[in-house]
Amino acid sequence: MAERPEIDLEKMIRRSRKFIEPYRVTGKRFRLKDIDPDDCGPLKAEDKPEAQEVLAMGIQALSALQERLYAQNRWALLLVFQALDAAGKDSAIKHVMSGVNPQGCQVHSFKQPSAEDLDHDYLWRSTKALPERGRIGIFNRSYYEELLVVRVHPEMLERQQLPAASIHKGIWKERAEDIRRFEQYLTHNGVLVRKFFLKVSRGEQRRRFLERLDKPEKNWKFSASDLRERDCWDDYMTAYEDAIQRTATSDSPWFVVPADAKWYTRLVVAAAIIDALASLDLHFPKIDQQQKRELAQARRILQRKR
Repeated sequence: MAERPEIDLEKMIRRSRKFIEPYRVTGKRFRLKDIDPDDCGPLKAEDKPEAQEVLAMGIQALSALQERLYAQNRWALLLVFQALDAAGKDSAIKHVMSGVNPQGCQVHSFKQPSAEDLDHDYLWRSTKALPERGRIGIFNRSYYEELLVVRVHPEMLERQQLPAASIHKGIWKERAEDIRRFEQYLTHNGVLVRKFFLKVSRGEQRRRFLERLDKPEKNWKFSASDLRERDCWDDYMTAYEDAIQRTATSDSPWFVVPADAKWYTRLVVAAAIIDALASLDLHFPKIDQQQKRELAQARRILQRKR
């Protein structure tokens, strides 16, 4: 098989920035209804093969940028993925990150908190999982569950063993402010934060649920709780819109990504990650004169010996 031609990295970066702008949210002037889950930007369904080729080039660009991130060892990148069930978080992560060196990537899936988690503040388990410098960290669900699932099911607050005075009608606004400050703190300490909400339509979610029931190899993906959560659709839409409005900033923006067409979702996510890494002015470390002399000496030794 012929080797794929080398990509024009700068061209891919410019293309990515233009591509993601309709989905970037940096402030409170945002309405969830403004993003159509079936949107494919300038592309159409028949453009899927072309989009897949562009995604392959994007993965190459991502790999090149990640190598610089790892070598420079100054920044870390935290990618937060949130979505309703069957929106395609797992597949987006799998496909977009397929070209990344596993040594430079850390993935954490946050499910229901354990007894140990509940004995700490709600950011504790996420803080433990933050990526090291030079690495990309992926949160499949995250501390945002506190503004989403817990808000839709406030009885969960009782299990968090909070003082009575901490549970009040302004708790969601308070937690959103805490998260904004937390992400600002991360940015100040060299952890760039990018957040993704994959917006799937109710009709497409239903189709994917039925597919999970119809195909034996996908039965394991379905749970009765998926239907119970589906009944709370409107409550989740309200919670997501409020959480995004309150926590979107220029330093740690949200990307509300159309998710009915998975091929397009992956394209947007890859473009946003490329743009994030490109914003860091990454480069390979430069060596000083002493290191150059040591390298020259090593070369002479290796050339003399077998």
